[in-house]
Amino acid sequence: MTGTKPQHAPQIYFPVVDDVLHVGGIPLPRLAQRVGRTPFYAIDRALCSARVASLRAILPPQVALHYSIKANPMPALVQHMAGLVDGLDVASGSELKIALDTGIDPARISFAGPAKLEGELTQAIAAGACLNIESQHELDNAARIGDLLGIAPRVALRINPEFELKSSGMRMGGGAKPFGIDAEQAPDVLRQAAALGVDFEGFHIYSGSQSLRLDAIIESQSRSIELAIQLAGESPLAVRQLNIGGGLGIPYFPGEQRLDPAPMGAHLAAWLPRLAEALPQARLALEMGRYLVGEAGVYVARVIDRKVSRGQVFLVLDGGMHHHLAASGNLGQVIRKNYPVAIGNRMNAQNDAPDSGPASATGPLCTPLDILAERMELAHARVGDLVVVFQSGAYGASASPAGFLGHPAALEVLV
Repeated sequence: MTGTKPQHAPQIYFPVVDDVLHVGGIPLPRLAQRVGRTPFYAIDRALCSARVASLRAILPPQVALHYSIKANPMPALVQHMAGLVDGLDVASGSELKIALDTGIDPARISFAGPAKLEGELTQAIAAGACLNIESQHELDNAARIGDLLGIAPRVALRINPEFELKSSGMRMGGGAKPFGIDAEQAPDVLRQAAALGVDFEGFHIYSGSQSLRLDAIIESQSRSIELAIQLAGESPLAVRQLNIGGGLGIPYFPGEQRLDPAPMGAHLAAWLPRLAEALPQARLALEMGRYLVGEAGVYVARVIDRKVSRGQVFLVLDGGMHHHLAASGNLGQVIRKNYPVAIGNRMNAQNDAPDSGPASATGPLCTPLDILAERMELAHARVGDLVVVFQSGAYGASASPAGFLGHPAALEVLV
């Protein structure tokens, strides 16, 4: 069969041919041979390109699209994304170097994060990247370093709004937060920015991420734009860019549905005339990471042992929590949920062996938390088979405790 989706792994992009998963057009066993060993992450570049193209098709051309490198900083992937998007957003000096190595114009790089080190501020200012300023103290430091370098730092104020992105998996704004400048403090900081002579770009308003409710995302976007217009009216500096984040999530668990972002495009288009009137120099930007690459990646580990303990089947793998913390339950969630998981070389096989039934896929670590699939209906797997964790293109290797117990790191490939 071609292009089928196994029932135990819903909403998966990847095609299945003759019961074998294909990634980047390559059958999984052959890809594993090419990589050389398991475990590994594989990102399908065509799926990343298709996701960007689908967003471009519904967004007004005046709206810029940025890739947030923290979702997946693999250099080959960042190089690919740099050719598709309008800007790159980084959150550390290391990510800044990865972005600069793509050859992208530094003016298209922004740098966020609540604790930028002196060296990172210097690196960003010297390169010409835009600093998303998180506090008055950081603004003062940037201005001081800029004076030493003889460069006016490019800065935008990151604003902590009073509202949050409802139903988001991670709420970055609203209430007391270590991120950004509280909206009510922003007018004073804007006046200080004008007095310090920095090169002011605009605002970064990022209220949350991983939401599967488009109505909540649209409401947050409207409130962010309204707040930016209000703050611009109190600012002695012209606003040239307004980054309102992203917030679009991807489905991970049973019952979750993929977003249709088309209404968001129409909603932003309706805002553009008012933005053009209130902020005539500003370009609206969306910043996304997970939504652009998350569904385009898989994590692959090999079955080292198959064992039955008191009636329960365990597939013991050569990879686990140390490579893919999120899929394991993030160090013990109260209610653990399984990511979509399948046996990649037996996608449609039947469970007809005597010891078939629900199986758990566990890793090599000496902890009961090292679980990638718990009591899932999987095809009957044997030693040497390949277990695939889908939705693994974002917050995988770089967001996991790779050093725990000293096992080899997972390889990462773009195919």
